[in-house]
Amino acid sequence: MTTTTTAATGTIALTCPRGKTGRDVLAALTAHGTPVRPVGRSERTPFDWTDPDTWRPALTGARAAYLVYQPDLAMPGSDEAIARLARIAAGEGVEHLVLLSGRNEPGAQEAEQALRESGLAWTLVTSSYFAQNFTEGLWHQAVLEGRITIPSPDVPEPFVDTADVAAVVTAALLAERHRDRQYEVSGPAALTFADAAERISAATGRPVEAEQVSPEVFVTGLVRLGLPREDADGLAWLFEQILDGRNSAPVDGVREALGRPARSFDDVVADAAAQGVWARS
Repeated sequence: MTTTTTAATGTIALTCPRGKTGRDVLAALTAHGTPVRPVGRSERTPFDWTDPDTWRPALTGARAAYLVYQPDLAMPGSDEAIARLARIAAGEGVEHLVLLSGRNEPGAQEAEQALRESGLAWTLVTSSYFAQNFTEGLWHQAVLEGRITIPSPDVPEPFVDTADVAAVVTAALLAERHRDRQYEVSGPAALTFADAAERISAATGRPVEAEQVSPEVFVTGLVRLGLPREDADGLAWLFEQILDGRNSAPVDGVREALGRPARSFDDVVADAAAQGVWARS
């Protein structure tokens, strides 16, 4: 497979184009002038990880694809799905697959290996927990209520800016030198959830604290905030499996891919506070 530094051309299929990373990748590729095909349940071109019949039409005519597996790559069966999609992609003439994964998650690592063994050019972007989970995702409402709950010990985690993840993905899709490489990305410093709560409090003037709770209490809280029970159970399982300190050390994949440092959690929080994402109603 080629490892040149030339720019790749052709249409890119983009799964989860409205997600935290996908929307930025879509914007960047569009600004670059690269043809992009957003695919998903709510897109003009349907794509659903639970319906393999949608995979081939979504990939036909694309030269590359960005894959964000749902509900989570760490869940059982993801490796089989990635292997099957890669076979379909190869049959449709797709050259390159870029996969978003989680750092050091055993289930996700099986899916990563399936991609490596696919025979296609690949790029793996393995990410820490997103800083944006506090600004618009999992813990946004919890911040508004002043109490972030976690079903595991409060170990340090180098929360990563999703804009950095998207920038690495975009670079991988545009330049062939990123093929057959893995970029492990994180923020520049590890923070506990208590640290994160303190920084949000300082930026907003809103009292926020972090508290360890049982998995049952965690799931109940997520369901109360509107998350489907199945997804809440999956997140609780994932937290218990992964949030044990294995990813506490920051890594330098952002600099390796882009030649610049990763943005800090404080920068993300400051921007979010300035935009009023935690404004009192």
